Amino acid sequence: MKYAVLLALLAAPAFADLPTVLDVTVQGDRVSVTLDHPDTGWDHYADGWEVLDADGNSLGIRELAHPHVNEMPFTRSLSGVHIPDGATSIFVRARCNVHGWSDELFEVRLME
Repeated sequence: MKYAVLLALLAAPAFADLPTVLDVTVQGDRVSVTLDHPDTGWDHYADGWEVLDADGNSLGIRELAHPHVNEMPFTRSLSGVHIPDGATSIFVRARCNVHGWSDELFEVRLME
């Protein structure tokens, strides 16, 4: 039984190549996110990030339309993000076109 679990873990895909959120800045309704990811070209690249409120509701998604192979890390912005009044934190998660959404959330504490 132990060996079956070990083999299943070894056979599971490695998600070490998910994009990483390195930094987030918020200025009014504009959110800027710095990502790092080992983009290899059109076959595997960071293709978006999302801003979430504390309840997990989406506040905005920034689609990334092309690979950034020679630009790592890179920063892109999204305007028009409505952060609810009274929010003390927002969260950002990243996505790549191979592995999908990362489970890691980058917390941004907001100034009151």
